[in-house]
Amino acid sequence: MSNQSSTGRLVMNHSTHIPGLIPILARLSKHQGIQTITPGVIGQVRGHTPRLTLRVSVPIRGGFKLLARQGKTVQEVFVITSLTQPELEAALAVAQKLK
Repeated sequence: MSNQSSTGRLVMNHSTHIPGLIPILARLSKHQGIQTITPGVIGQVRGHTPRLTLRVSVPIRGGFKLLARQGKTVQEVFVITSLTQPELEAALAVAQKLK
């Protein structure tokens, strides 16, 4: 069929994001196999996470939902990808280390 782009697309449909999240998602979007990354709803949670952390939450159709947490704030991030969960977790670890 057609040639696929080597980088994914980062959708910016919200005006607010957890501080520091967008640069990590931009690095993740450059990973082979990532097609679309869409930051979602921001909410408040119990507990406190001092540093920004991202983790794979649940599979969704065509990819995975991630949860980004910092302080008492959580933000959903939807990733459409052909990667498996362990491959996505490895790509996410690399994207978070490069600051």
